[in-house]
Amino acid sequence: MAQMDFIHSDDIHPIDIVETVAAHHAWDFDRLAEDQIAMVVEGQWRSYSITLAWSPGEEVLRLICTFDMDPPSERLPALYEVLNLANDQVWDGGFTFWAPQKLMVWRYGLVLAGDAMAAPAQIDQMIRSAVENAERFYPCFQLACWGDATPAAAMDIAMAEAYGRA
Repeated sequence: MAQMDFIHSDDIHPIDIVETVAAHHAWDFDRLAEDQIAMVVEGQWRSYSITLAWSPGEEVLRLICTFDMDPPSERLPALYEVLNLANDQVWDGGFTFWAPQKLMVWRYGLVLAGDAMAAPAQIDQMIRSAVENAERFYPCFQLACWGDATPAAAMDIAMAEAYGRA
């Protein structure tokens, strides 16, 4: 990946940095408000809707990555078990299922307390991690909901993190 050059200043808003990262990758994005941006990132399995919002009171940059999911109601217990198993394997965020909205959600919050500034590389990593984890566990969620696989069997398909280069 090409390095992202960015001029740092105390006056730069965290969402301005997110916008620069999105433009660098040529992702479709929309600045919804001063403190919020939404974008679409293409994955192997599907497109992911990603929203980042700055909460100045809490000094947290929140990332939410979502994709549609409408599992059969009788498979919800299996889905929730797979979610727990998946969350046990990740460190930098977590999945939840918003049943009323029929959305699978990956959430992460970057604390920027004490006037800390997020670097473009940090924000890029946040977004890449969201997409990588959604891609990694998407087949597990599908198998648990529509493939009649047990949660443990569905998790067997999750690819472990790769280290090094092929």
